[in-house]
Amino acid sequence: MSQLNDTSIKRTPDAAFANLPGYPFEPHYVADLPGFDGLRVHYVDEGPAEQNSIVLCLHGQPTWSYLYRKMIPVFVAAGHRVIAPDLFGFGRSDKPVDESFYTFSRHREMLMAFVRRVILSSNPDASITLVVQDWGGILGLTLPMEFPQNINRLLIMNTGLGTGDVPLGQGFLDWRAFSNSRPDMDIAALMRRGERTLSEAEGNAYAAPFPDITYKAGVRRFPNLVPDNPDADGAAISRAARDWLRDQWQGQSFMAIGMRDPVLGPLVMHNLRKLINGCPAPFEVEEGGHFVQEHGDVIAREALDVLF
Repeated sequence: MSQLNDTSIKRTPDAAFANLPGYPFEPHYVADLPGFDGLRVHYVDEGPAEQNSIVLCLHGQPTWSYLYRKMIPVFVAAGHRVIAPDLFGFGRSDKPVDESFYTFSRHREMLMAFVRRVILSSNPDASITLVVQDWGGILGLTLPMEFPQNINRLLIMNTGLGTGDVPLGQGFLDWRAFSNSRPDMDIAALMRRGERTLSEAEGNAYAAPFPDITYKAGVRRFPNLVPDNPDADGAAISRAARDWLRDQWQGQSFMAIGMRDPVLGPLVMHNLRKLINGCPAPFEVEEGGHFVQEHGDVIAREALDVLF
């Protein structure tokens, strides 16, 4: 990665994250990931630092670790350590303003470097439960084959694999067109339309990392990074992950579906389930939409009963 200068990176002021409803977690940062010199990644790190059982929660677009605020306490209360990073361009992590910075491969490389640096460097035998949704799954479901000795449980919500050899659904194409037409996306309004239970303050909390349009390069890029042909960046590795999860995955799985998701809803999820060896029948959240983690306390308790 070429070196970025300070003027090409946005870092949301800490004041933007003061007193967010339901999010009391202290920030943690790592700024020395190999290949990402000069860029800082934020993550939530709750529960016993010495705990071997780690729940790794990966968000999507346009969200950040705030998405997991209802699940984190449930996992911690059950005795697990919970880590939830913010991808570059989101949350409290740094936000390069050059849209070309944001690629499938770069985000994936960051996640692999993050796992090695933050988790495995101090605990090489960590037992990781991978929790994914949206882009957290498009990227995250390619990770178990890279860490087969560590990632041994999956909690999968409203997501897919970007294999490039399956036509993108109309719901996603409509979403991508909508996003591309709004370079300064009103994230608070979007979140409240997608999840009617959100209060105004919670909607604003989702938007907190993005004070103005210059902070939203990552938000704009993500819908255009989904591999839509076999040669697209990320498509080959996603096909390899699909084959691995189908043929070699031996871990435990739990799937929860927000049944009101028009983009990555029941049809997509049932097709994904067929690709994951041994994945049991899904837990259906009838009132849940795409951002099904807003019902996350219920999902987390159900998942714990199945996975542990």
